[in-house]
Amino acid sequence: MIDNKGKVAIVFGVRNEHSIAYHIALRLHQSGCQVVLSYLPDTKEEVLYLLDKAGIDTTNTAAVDVRNETEIQAFVSQVYERLGPIDYILHGVAFGNQQVLCYTIPGSQQPAPSYIDIPFEDFMDAINISAYSLLRICRSAEPFLSPGASVLTLTYNASQRVFPAYAGMAICKAALENIMLYLSSYFRKTSVRVNAISAGLIMTTSAGAIYGVRKLRKLGRQTAPLGNVDAGDIADTALYYFSDLSKKVTGNIHYVDGGFNIMGVAVEDEK
Repeated sequence: MIDNKGKVAIVFGVRNEHSIAYHIALRLHQSGCQVVLSYLPDTKEEVLYLLDKAGIDTTNTAAVDVRNETEIQAFVSQVYERLGPIDYILHGVAFGNQQVLCYTIPGSQQPAPSYIDIPFEDFMDAINISAYSLLRICRSAEPFLSPGASVLTLTYNASQRVFPAYAGMAICKAALENIMLYLSSYFRKTSVRVNAISAGLIMTTSAGAIYGVRKLRKLGRQTAPLGNVDAGDIADTALYYFSDLSKKVTGNIHYVDGGFNIMGVAVEDEK
């Protein structure tokens, strides 16, 4: 096990026990890291319950809207004052409504919104939460980061290839990846690393909103050389980035999808 005793980590993006960010927080805690989570008002009880169940201290948790720079600044400065310099930050935040994802609500007679008709205001909210928030968090946290700190975000292969059911969220992921690249260059002066994990399709609460998600999971099982992945697989890789093992790795998009991204066509299941 990687030894993270004495390290401090902030995790954004835990909604419930299915969240990839939650599984990463668990790995960090198991490695000896002091882990502090943010939450939204409607997820507070669930998040605090999960932390208590895992034996993670809830003292410094706080409600944080990643669209609000003042809230982020207050949160990270409080962590710094109480625990010291911040070594690790996980950005696991993403949101897009029905108009952005272009899906039909189950049971609704209304057709799915068209990609070409994605409303500007809805899209701006999605990109604010899902992409620009990484820049906002890094800007707020910069004065409180330890030298050589590691920042990690979560992306998806729809940034590079067409997944019709992901629609406008794919633009958000493409923007997120570009922000990550430029931040990795910006932070060269303090050797802060900024990387991304491109996770395979996992049945999180957000993934459940994707039209045909179970069909996509079946396709992944058949096509990816190593089959589908789960949140634990992503957490294992995240721990590499949240350790000194990756001290010279930055600006990287690390695929953890069983090899799905290398395939040009779907293949029949030979099992």
